[in-house]
Amino acid sequence: MNIFDVIGPVMIGPSSSHTAGAVRLGRVANKLIDGRLLEKVRITLSGSFARTFRGHGTDRALLAGIMGFHSYSPEIRDALDIARSRGIDYAFIAEDIPGAHPNTARIRYFLADGEEGVVQGASVGGGNIQVHEVDGMAVDFDGQNNTILVMHQDKPGVIAGVTQLMHFEYEDLNIAAFRLTRERKGGSAIMTIEVDGMPPEGLVPAIRRIPFVTNAILIRRI
Repeated sequence: MNIFDVIGPVMIGPSSSHTAGAVRLGRVANKLIDGRLLEKVRITLSGSFARTFRGHGTDRALLAGIMGFHSYSPEIRDALDIARSRGIDYAFIAEDIPGAHPNTARIRYFLADGEEGVVQGASVGGGNIQVHEVDGMAVDFDGQNNTILVMHQDKPGVIAGVTQLMHFEYEDLNIAAFRLTRERKGGSAIMTIEVDGMPPEGLVPAIRRIPFVTNAILIRRI
């Protein structure tokens, strides 16, 4: 536990769950977008998010995070106007997601290069988040550690290639948590690797060069 678990996050109000947590969920999508041009975003709000998002500023908070702002950024208040000024086509959809946490958002983004993606997570209190899904596959991380997402084909040797690279080339880097999700044997898969400290600059590009790895993304501690 750290001091922010006691006093809450530095934030623009009114609610740590509905505002600060929502910004942080949006920032996960921002990391996945990775500086590319965002054209359109569709945000599904479930549970209490769906019923109170306008009054609690959840809509503005999510958009602010998607655009890269922080929970303490004054731009949160004007996020809807800022998005429009950037030409971002956005919409909010109130729809309960079966089995989801009450404060859940599913963010589907569409980029100018034709790529699209989905991230789903929940604001679980005190500004904390839990990310449950990326591009249709289950993940499980909370943004408290630097996290590397490795998208790859489920082929023999890929996991060993990544972990051996980290061990032999970056031996001072410690893995705090590891999870593998795959859609089916031999299909698409995601490694979720949480690490202590900041990964060296060359690690993610080196992971991308491993055979059968389709992409690797660093989501810095949020």
